[in-house]
Amino acid sequence: MRRLSRGFIRCINSLRQLQIGNSNPIPRNQRSFLLPQIANISFSFSFSRYYSNELQPQLSTDLLKIMEQRLSAIEHRSAFLENLINQPEASPADYSKANKELRKLRDSMDLINDLRTKQKEIDGLRSLMAECPDDKDMLDMATEDLGKALEEVRRLQNLLLKSLLPRDDADKRDCILEVRAGTGGEEASLFAMDVFKMYERYSQKKGWKFDVVDIAESDLKGYKEASAAISGAGVYGKLKFESGIHRVQRVPLTEKSGRIHTSAVSVAILPQADEVDVQLRNEDLRIDTYRSGGSGGQHVNTTNSAVRVTHLPTGITVSIQDERSQHMNKAKALKVLCAKLYEMERSRIQMSRSKLRSEQIGSGDRSERIRTYNFPQGRVTDHRVGITYHAINDVIQGENLDIFIDALLLQQEKDAIATFSFAQ
Repeated sequence: MRRLSRGFIRCINSLRQLQIGNSNPIPRNQRSFLLPQIANISFSFSFSRYYSNELQPQLSTDLLKIMEQRLSAIEHRSAFLENLINQPEASPADYSKANKELRKLRDSMDLINDLRTKQKEIDGLRSLMAECPDDKDMLDMATEDLGKALEEVRRLQNLLLKSLLPRDDADKRDCILEVRAGTGGEEASLFAMDVFKMYERYSQKKGWKFDVVDIAESDLKGYKEASAAISGAGVYGKLKFESGIHRVQRVPLTEKSGRIHTSAVSVAILPQADEVDVQLRNEDLRIDTYRSGGSGGQHVNTTNSAVRVTHLPTGITVSIQDERSQHMNKAKALKVLCAKLYEMERSRIQMSRSKLRSEQIGSGDRSERIRTYNFPQGRVTDHRVGITYHAINDVIQGENLDIFIDALLLQQEKDAIATFSFAQ
């Protein structure tokens, strides 16, 4: 297992070298080692974010046919809208609506126009080669230009395919992280603290802002519950598949006989909501204040600074006591409440639209075990993508967590392409 894990990491890095046109090519004696191991993941990597002009995957004929139908539909729709906004009798409402839709189609239309131009160039080059079969210099020049044009067509086709795949509008948002101790008593609380700090270190390495919202400590200074607001470019899209049950196998500090215990914590990643996403009415809220518990000095223990906000229609309750100010605690509680309500609505819509995530990646439900951290064997295993990494301390320190995150995102792209293929 150790050799396989290292091999997987090695092929991940090698694929990245290939995809981004690294100046140090992979030696031929290593390629034979990589090919069998990347057979199951190379397809999804083909549509990853590491596009380059030097290596573009060739899409299947069936996929190209489906995509061409979509592109033709976009072209016809764009032409219809262009004609509509040029009509003098068009109403202001129709003009505004058509213009808004055109702006959404603009990026795709730019790519489509570039693709059509290149396709015409290819037709011209092939005609030239057919007309001058005996002119070696002309054939060599046309062959070179044809190869470049075909590579550019593949690049444009891949970009268009990505633009046609279903998108989660929440991917660009910031997120709320929640970690709760599950089965395992104090050991679960101690591991919850480790997991929470793991994401804090990971966020720092990514250059994201990590603001602690609330922490409820256990008797041994572990975390019974902890939450944070993480802000940065595409934070939710990066972390969304971290939701679920994280299981730990290790010898607890409280264990005197050296037995290995199994405990669990739940992780929830919620996209942060804007004011336009969630309308909170005062009559739907019950806000209670009380004295904070735990450490914090006399001020914490004698002032009603802690805040509990209850959303009456849903029964969701958020309690915050992290700040000394009641006003700041209330603001944090409302922020978390909005995220929870927004995620509830998103989940309802997603369940009605598609079962892709639950079937292929995992629903992220808190009752689902997604990852195991085995300290005696020094390994971390993600059960959704079958990856085992033998450097558990690196993961806990926020290093190499991308090994799992990137694999899940690539699997998502692969499944989205499969859904795209069967959508016709």
